[in-house]
Amino acid sequence: MTAPTDPNALLGEIGRREDDVLERIVTIVGRQTTPKGEVHIGDDAAVLAPFVGEAIVSVDVAVLGVHLDASLFPLEDLGFKALTSAVSDLAAMGARPRAAVIAVSSPPGTDLEALHRGIADAATMTGCPVVGGDLSRARDVSVAVTVLGECPGKGAVLRSGARPGEIILVTGPLGRSAAGLRRRREGCALDDELVASHRRPWPRLSEGMAARGAGVSAMMDLSDGVGLDLHRLADASKVGFELDELPIAEGATREEAISGGEDYELLIVTDDPDRLAMVFLDRGLRAPIRIGRTVAEVKRRTLGGEDFERSGWQHQL
Repeated sequence: MTAPTDPNALLGEIGRREDDVLERIVTIVGRQTTPKGEVHIGDDAAVLAPFVGEAIVSVDVAVLGVHLDASLFPLEDLGFKALTSAVSDLAAMGARPRAAVIAVSSPPGTDLEALHRGIADAATMTGCPVVGGDLSRARDVSVAVTVLGECPGKGAVLRSGARPGEIILVTGPLGRSAAGLRRRREGCALDDELVASHRRPWPRLSEGMAARGAGVSAMMDLSDGVGLDLHRLADASKVGFELDELPIAEGATREEAISGGEDYELLIVTDDPDRLAMVFLDRGLRAPIRIGRTVAEVKRRTLGGEDFERSGWQHQL
């Protein structure tokens, strides 16, 4: 981790020294064993062993008050969501994670240890070690995460590879995260099952690698809602689609399933759904759920025979 430009950036609580804060953070995030020949936290930059196949890189930013309501959830959850949402982008490409670097900006007094405990929990659970990062002073709390992954053998799965006449599937029921946020606002406890889906989302890494192994045509994660992300995939692939129905998670509404966002299930398109199901079964994974098919007419985009309008989460920039 490099030193910030502002020498006061890491003071936080009165009297805390920068090196002391960094030492505690390194203790928190440095849980995993460093592979032989690699250098993680502690130098000016990390050193990683050569990647196998294609190297996959993605970055995501989580901001307190935008991606997490500080009045409803602890700061640890922001750290957890920041890393897992970035790792979900690797899952969407069918990649396995190799490493993450974290840049945190925050005002003085921020509980940086709590924030990094959430990051460390996510790193351990996803097998994506934190190998470096940076800290800086700012008016708001934000966490920028860059993740590195690799795709051995066959190349990464893009969202632009779908062709007309293929089957569209999702890896699980939709709307759990949005329903969890609603239930938390209604007073449900943090350990409520749906609330936990919102505060501790899980990237579908195993499913993504299985789908890539099955040779699927296109894939992406549902971070902004199927009502928006499916249109993005169709735009990239220059196809239309006809959906039969959507799997709605128990406790979620139809609107939450369509446009709630942050489910991080995978949207998959393939011309061989039986092979996909077989690969998933062979790896002990739940079979994906069919929701429809792609069509050649780009402007034809329907759900149950009716127009399927774009609807989902978008930042107002």
